[in-house]
Amino acid sequence: MQKIETKVTVATFLSLAAGVALAVLTAVQSDPTVIGGLPEPAQFVIIAALPPVLTFLGGYAAPHTARPPSNG
Repeated sequence: MQKIETKVTVATFLSLAAGVALAVLTAVQSDPTVIGGLPEPAQFVIIAALPPVLTFLGGYAAPHTARPPSNG
């Protein structure tokens, strides 16, 4: 059985964290002190872009898992 690569693990957990952050942003969106001062299109872009941006950055920044040399 192969180990899961570090990049995949980091991206998965950051996606989870982004989902939680998205839920928090959605819950506080009606609070004008958080993001209510922004125009509605900007609020939408921030909320929609958060999960994929954090997932990409986590996967990009995480190191590759070293693989053992092949005997081929």
